Amino acid sequence: MNRAHQHDNVPNPPSPHPKALLAMAPETLRTQFGEAELARLRGLATLDAPIMVDELSSPEARARLGEVEVLITSWGCPPLDEGVLEAAPRLRAVFHAAGSVRGLVGAPVFERGILVTNAAGVNAAPVALYTVAAVLWAFKKVPFLAQDARRFRDDHSYRDRWGMLSGHDRTVVIVGFSRIGRQVVAQLRTLYDGPILVVDPYADPAEVIAAGARPAELAEALPQAEILSLHAPALPETRHMIGEAELAALPPHATLINTARGTLVDTAALERACAFGRLDAILDVTDPEPLPAHSPLYDLPNVLITPHIAGSQGTETRKMAQAALTELERHCSGLPPLSPITLQGLAVQA
Repeated sequence: MNRAHQHDNVPNPPSPHPKALLAMAPETLRTQFGEAELARLRGLATLDAPIMVDELSSPEARARLGEVEVLITSWGCPPLDEGVLEAAPRLRAVFHAAGSVRGLVGAPVFERGILVTNAAGVNAAPVALYTVAAVLWAFKKVPFLAQDARRFRDDHSYRDRWGMLSGHDRTVVIVGFSRIGRQVVAQLRTLYDGPILVVDPYADPAEVIAAGARPAELAEALPQAEILSLHAPALPETRHMIGEAELAALPPHATLINTARGTLVDTAALERACAFGRLDAILDVTDPEPLPAHSPLYDLPNVLITPHIAGSQGTETRKMAQAALTELERHCSGLPPLSPITLQGLAVQA
C-alpha cells in the first residue's frame, strides 16, 4: 500500500508480548520507571538488553530498533525521523510517557500506520492544581504581598496599594477549554461561586455552560478579566495572542497567569505593563524560557516566576509512565487506545 494513502493511527495487528524499547534520557528513566513500573512493563513486553537508549543513531541503537515493535518514549527521546523509522521496520506503536509529542513524531510516523499515544491527560492534573492555587492566591495578591512583607515588615500599609483583596464576585477568564482548562474550571467551580468566562472558539458552548462557566469572545472577556489564565496551545495563530492591546484592555490590578506556553504572550508588552504597575503576573512559562538574566520581570514586585514546574515533576511522572503502560496493555489486548494522537490533531495540540 502507498504510505501516503494509509489512514492515521491504524496500527498493525498487535503481538501478545511485543518486543519493546525505552527511549528517553537516563535521568527520566530513573525518575519515571521504578521497580513497579519496570515489573509491569516486563509483564507486558519482551525487554532485551539494553532496555533503554537515549540516542537512536548508533549501531547498537539501530540494532535494537530493527527488532522492536513498541517504543516507550519520554523526555530526552530524539525525534523519530525517516532514518529512525527506516531502521525500525517492525515498529507498530509509540507510547509517549510524557505530554506533547510535537517535535518527536511527524507525518512519516503516521503515514506508516504507527499508533501514537501520549500521557498529556495525566499531566493536566498537576497543572490544573497549580493554576487553581494561583487563582486563589491571586484573589488576595498573596505572592506579591509576601514579597512586600520582607521589605516593609511591621508596616502593613503596603497592602493598600494592591487593589481589592477579595475572593468574592471576581471574574476569572480561562483562555482555552483544553484538558487543563476544563479541569481548572471544574476544580475552581467547587471552590468558587463567582463568574468564570471561557474563551475558546473551538469549544462547544453547551459543554462550557455545563461545566459552570460562560462562553465569551476574547475582546468581550478581557475588560472583565480580574484573573486571566492561559491554557491555549502554542500554534502560529496563538503566538502573542496576548499583546499590547490585550494587556491594555484588562482592568487595573488584573493578574495574568500563564501555565501554558510562553509564546502566547508578547514578553516585551508584558514587561511594560507590569513595570507600569497596572498588571500583575504569575508566570510558570515565559518566552524565551528561561528569561535572560537581565529581564526586568525578575525584579518587579508584582511578578512571580516559577521554573516551569506546574506540570508533572519527580514522582508525579510515575503516573504518566503508568498511563503509557496502560496504553501498551490495551494495545496487546487488541483494545482501542485511550489517548491516541493523529496527524490532524497534532496540528492543534500543544
